[in-house]
Amino acid sequence: MNIVVCIKQVPATEAKIKVGPSGSDIDRTHLSYVVNPYCEFGVEKALRIKERLGSGEVTVVSLGMAKVAEALRTCLAMGADKAIHLRDEAFETGDSFTTALVLATALKRLNFDLLLFGKQAVDDDQGAVGIQVAELLDLPHVAVVNKLEIDASTRTVVAHRQIEGGIEVVETSLPVVITCQKGLNEPRYASLPGIMKAKQKPLQELDIKSLGLDPADVGVAGAKLKLVQLTPLPARTAGKLLQGPPAEAVRELVRLLREEAKVL
Repeated sequence: MNIVVCIKQVPATEAKIKVGPSGSDIDRTHLSYVVNPYCEFGVEKALRIKERLGSGEVTVVSLGMAKVAEALRTCLAMGADKAIHLRDEAFETGDSFTTALVLATALKRLNFDLLLFGKQAVDDDQGAVGIQVAELLDLPHVAVVNKLEIDASTRTVVAHRQIEGGIEVVETSLPVVITCQKGLNEPRYASLPGIMKAKQKPLQELDIKSLGLDPADVGVAGAKLKLVQLTPLPARTAGKLLQGPPAEAVRELVRLLREEAKVL
């Protein structure tokens, strides 16, 4: 079984995010990056399927500039067989639709049975790209999956997803697009031998020319959405410590809630 996992590189969760000079993007200076955690669930699932079947190939694909190669190498170190880096200045500052368009165009060249995405990226939290790619490729899709069963002999897929009040079970067939949710698995860490082997595994770069795309359809030119402004969270005001006898403290608390917080 051939499995493709589309991943995204995102700022590390412990990074201190600031609004950049433009006001419409974050300041990326000195930020450290990681593989999007939800995408890691997809990589781990792909590797487990391959290990269970004893055959097949796992390919990871990502879009972005030079630094994205680090995320792809991380996935190769986990055990993926090869990587494809979609890299071109024209792809930058697009939206979920232009990202999906570039990915779908590249994926049409690949022979795959299963296509995995993270359910969302932790930087923008849109959760749109996986579903948009499925629509562009005219493939069935199941989103926010936390349990996935595949019968390779019948090419049947059973996906479980948490919904309000219960669990929804969806049965479909390969090829299919799945977006992965927390709970699907516990992603492995790359081993030292895996890190060394990753340096020798193929990492192919594709640009706008090799994909045959029109610059007017990608990046900021083709975007359907425009991010106008980012606003940082307001600074938290210092807390107040009430002292004195309990009865007086309670009266003061009620006064503050009524007159200052205005919640009473």
